[in-house]
Amino acid sequence: MPPRTHTHTHTHAHRSSRAQAATAPRWRGRQRHLAGAGGNGTCVFGNVVDISLEDGHVRCCQEDDHKVTVQDILTETSEELEFRDKVIKTSLGFKHLVVCTSTQCHVYATSNWNTPHIFDLKDTVTMILQCARHFLIMDNSSGIQLYTYEGRQLCNPRFTGLRTELLNPQMVSLSNDIVAVLDQQASGGMVRIFDTAQGRPVGEPFTHNLEITEIALSQAGTSAERQLSFIDRNRDLYIVPVSKRTVAKLAPMADSAHWHDTTGMLAAMVDQKLTLWYYPNEIYGDKELLLKTKYTKAESDYGKSAKIVLFTGSKCLVRRSDGALVTVATSPYPLMLYDLINAGEWDKATRLCRFVKDPSIWATLGAMAMNAKELNTSEVAFAAIEEVDKLAFVLKVKAIPTEEGRNSELALYRRKPDEAESILIQAGLTYRAIKMNIKLFRWDRALDLALQHKQHVDTVLWYRREYLRAADGEETNKRFKDLSDEMPLDEAAIKANIANEKTKEAQRPGAKRYV
Repeated sequence: MPPRTHTHTHTHAHRSSRAQAATAPRWRGRQRHLAGAGGNGTCVFGNVVDISLEDGHVRCCQEDDHKVTVQDILTETSEELEFRDKVIKTSLGFKHLVVCTSTQCHVYATSNWNTPHIFDLKDTVTMILQCARHFLIMDNSSGIQLYTYEGRQLCNPRFTGLRTELLNPQMVSLSNDIVAVLDQQASGGMVRIFDTAQGRPVGEPFTHNLEITEIALSQAGTSAERQLSFIDRNRDLYIVPVSKRTVAKLAPMADSAHWHDTTGMLAAMVDQKLTLWYYPNEIYGDKELLLKTKYTKAESDYGKSAKIVLFTGSKCLVRRSDGALVTVATSPYPLMLYDLINAGEWDKATRLCRFVKDPSIWATLGAMAMNAKELNTSEVAFAAIEEVDKLAFVLKVKAIPTEEGRNSELALYRRKPDEAESILIQAGLTYRAIKMNIKLFRWDRALDLALQHKQHVDTVLWYRREYLRAADGEETNKRFKDLSDEMPLDEAAIKANIANEKTKEAQRPGAKRYV
């Protein structure tokens, strides 16, 4: 089998040979050269030709060892690029073409084919990866190297036990701010993360309890929003924020995953079908809403082990297991939605959803609005898809008079109770923090806060008593038993104290309802 490459189409040259009964063909690493032996004692050498790459706007084809032809798909103009040395690797993406020969690296902007940036290479390049700001090349002597598109070297990430000959494009991923490398020495379950500015490790290596077969970094957003997706030996697809390291499982039976090049969308081959998540970050909030932001192309069937090689604009390129490349059109509306939201035009995004009338687009808008704390937009979106419980929650949050109280509820929505409590404590909203823990049935924590701040201890005991009465249960917690015996509970006084706390919160400086 040929080695895996990042190319989008390729064919093999066929030329007659005197070799008889060719046996034991071998590829040279991840390069494009093949050698074999014949039954009559002859040796056969070959290489892949007519390698074609595409990024949605430009197509390039390597016609022979020294010439690459590039074609602008929109204007139908073409250019021929000739090289003195043999072309070893090519990569096209993010409005740049990177061509590595045996001695030099040529970097072209797709807007200008006449003046490339050129720098010398120390060894034969075995891999090229690109992102919006820079690109990565790898060889067996210098390891992993990052360069800008002007040809300036950024860094050379290294770690003990790095063996570049074992790495392939599924084991290395690049984004604007970090590069992730799968460490093969650690049972295949460790991912090392480095910054792209100086090549320094970012936090501790991420570890998974099973062998990881494929990794990919999201391309859109800031470094705080960067996500790492990976597929393990059981073919389960996970995503994890690089900054938080909170692992969440997206899907089983996954063969391949690929992030969109300009947005936060994720495409994956799940159970031999193309599946798109318009807003996968919602897995850290409401998983029911996440299901509504997912789209599965029902008629798609690409066979086993299909790979997504490109996800740009409103199309995916999928390489089937037989090597055929299939172009799959996806909905253009999520991309338009992302553009409007990135520009802060929430009203236009709402009008787009009203025009499209697609529940998955409405759900995506609602999820993104909740993340951006745009409650009015999320209210409209949840009403459109008849999510009554989420709509009631949004209305409740809008009724909270303080910004800190609203932020705390939204942190709870994202399943971050400790962060929600911290927001309230720092703002001096002790009663709201205690009541939040009571609602979450974190009784011990609620009592700890009441004792620590020396207020509302009787409130916690009263709520505990009412809860046990409703549940027809008996008190088993010794702390609550002892305090209940020591402290008489005056229900009228407790309710008056609660009402007083709500009044004080509404009268805080700067307190106002969400509009």
